[in-house]
Amino acid sequence: MCALFNMSSSLIYRDALSIAVTKNVLIVALGITINYINGALIHTFRKHEIFFMNPRYILFIHLVVNDMIQLTTSISLFVLSYVFYRISTSLCCFIVTFVVFTSVNSPLNLALMAVECYIAVCFPLRHAELCTIKRTYFLIGCIWSLSATTVLPDIFLIFATEPLWLFNSTVFCDRDTVFRHPISIKKRDVSYIIFLSGVWLTLLFTYVRIFCAAQAANSAEGMAKARNTILIHGFQLLLCMLTYATPLARTFLAFLSTAQYVQAYFFWYILIQILPRFVSPIVYGVRDNTFRQYLKKYLLRSIREANKLHP
Repeated sequence: MCALFNMSSSLIYRDALSIAVTKNVLIVALGITINYINGALIHTFRKHEIFFMNPRYILFIHLVVNDMIQLTTSISLFVLSYVFYRISTSLCCFIVTFVVFTSVNSPLNLALMAVECYIAVCFPLRHAELCTIKRTYFLIGCIWSLSATTVLPDIFLIFATEPLWLFNSTVFCDRDTVFRHPISIKKRDVSYIIFLSGVWLTLLFTYVRIFCAAQAANSAEGMAKARNTILIHGFQLLLCMLTYATPLARTFLAFLSTAQYVQAYFFWYILIQILPRFVSPIVYGVRDNTFRQYLKKYLLRSIREANKLHP
């Protein structure tokens, strides 16, 4: 009962003006910085045809675009919760839908990237045959279709169980506030368990097979590179999983005082929404030799052009 009281009272508690401004400036600044980096990655991808012909870079840039959408929508919700506190239920449903879509997309995309790496290492002669551009875009479409199965039923359930005036009202925008039906909450938990179990099994399978293939080839360098690639996928997935641990985290944080709960939840927000989006472009974009080479050329050219405009 104490936990429930603190969770509900946290919706009433408001930060002091200086603290609220500091939080919002920090979040927006981080969002702009990360989206600028992601924008540079997307621009580099678009300007060089070599990336269009490689499924690995297509999957990577899809992850980057997905991260940009998720970051933008989540930060928008954060700022709106401070500026207006309560927003239109219809607008909230629209924004939350994109947040859920992109949250589910990330681990599924990482699983595909691990499978592509597995095929490249274990079946190098069949890589071009199995990992075609057409199949890559088809699988990206499948990712969005699977993500739709986690949120569209919730929307239909709202129309079926909630009065129409609800969509003209205002609400503190949160997934559990909008999709509050017990069936929606249970379906969310079950779908997360299914997706994450499937992704973790995929990563484990690809890691073991790549490790065995590299060991059989007696290639220490290849084994280390393949191992590091899969481990990076696992680390990124671990960060993504923190999003799904939010309901559990709220339960534990709710035993804090109201002010402590709000501050602790702010750091949790940075951990699950900002940090994964910051790690992704740096780990995948900067780590890849080919992508780093073209990205460096783009950044150097941008710096030279800026110096010409502002000598």
